[in-house]
Amino acid sequence: MNTFTIRAYTKKELALLFFPDSTPETAVKHLMALIRRNDMLWDELQSIGYYPKCKTFTPRQVQSIVDWLGAP
Repeated sequence: MNTFTIRAYTKKELALLFFPDSTPETAVKHLMALIRRNDMLWDELQSIGYYPKCKTFTPRQVQSIVDWLGAP
């Protein structure tokens, strides 16, 4: 059984963990849609340094995503 590790991930890496059967582009769109629909998560990510043009999530941002959405 694999355990999810909190570390820095590119958007593509993390998205493909959540949506492994999708293309990288589609996986990123799906993940970002999930994040944007959750206003509290979106606000939290922005408060800890995320902005839409970021290509990576920091470990702290990944922890927030997992706290709100669960581990992939």
